[in-house]
Amino acid sequence: MTAALRTEWRKIATTRLWWLLALAMSGYLMVMGAIMAGSFVFGMRANESSTGIPGAQPVVLDPHAIASSVYTLAVALGYIFPAVLGALIVTNEFRYHTITPTLLAEPHRTRVLLAKLIAAVPFGLVVAVAGVLGTVAGGAATLAVLGEPTFLGDADMWRTIGLSVVALVLWTLVGVGFGSLLTNQVAAIVVLLLFTQFIEPLLRILLATFEATEAVSKFLPGAAGEAIAGSSLYVSSGLAQLLPSWQGALVLIAYAAVLVVIGRLTTFRRDIG
Repeated sequence: MTAALRTEWRKIATTRLWWLLALAMSGYLMVMGAIMAGSFVFGMRANESSTGIPGAQPVVLDPHAIASSVYTLAVALGYIFPAVLGALIVTNEFRYHTITPTLLAEPHRTRVLLAKLIAAVPFGLVVAVAGVLGTVAGGAATLAVLGEPTFLGDADMWRTIGLSVVALVLWTLVGVGFGSLLTNQVAAIVVLLLFTQFIEPLLRILLATFEATEAVSKFLPGAAGEAIAGSSLYVSSGLAQLLPSWQGALVLIAYAAVLVVIGRLTTFRRDIG
């Protein structure tokens, strides 16, 4: 196992994909953090100014909720980056046909998959930290410029930020599981993009609309990741409710485990040449 883990570590460390994804995620979420912080603040001020209109009801937004919603954008919108990283760790082997020598060197395929999962964690951590720090930097800077509290001196806020990192690392493992199931690299990335950016957000809104299906929406993978952090844009908007943090972690781990097991019993069970 040690030799397989060392091999997987070297494969990832000697490529540019992990730090390029970290840079892309950090830059993207820095911009999104700034945009959403400004949007929340200007929306709050517009609501406050509208209270003078006859018949209008004042809408009070909690500044702490605004900050936490901004700082958890990485979990709500950016989890595609660690998921793609995890998928690429597996699909690169099939794209560049290095899977054959990998399995010749280590014929125990379960061990290969476990090594990929473990090796993915530190690189997923780098991507997660870069994305979360980018979000916090963009969001906090905008809040400060607009004269709003940033709550960066609040221990609970840093707990939320730290748990966001944990959620994104778990998304890396989900990506590894998905890549082991769908080994075509282009198809894997396209499906991940479609699901995380379009299908699941629409599905969450649809399921949350009906009382009978509202509970189901909490168990979708994106919702589980947000539950780990304990806050999200969807919750602040009144579009969703979340599981407790520990349950969200278990759900996301379960997704990763199920995908890996299915991948092991299908793709990694067949002859690979």
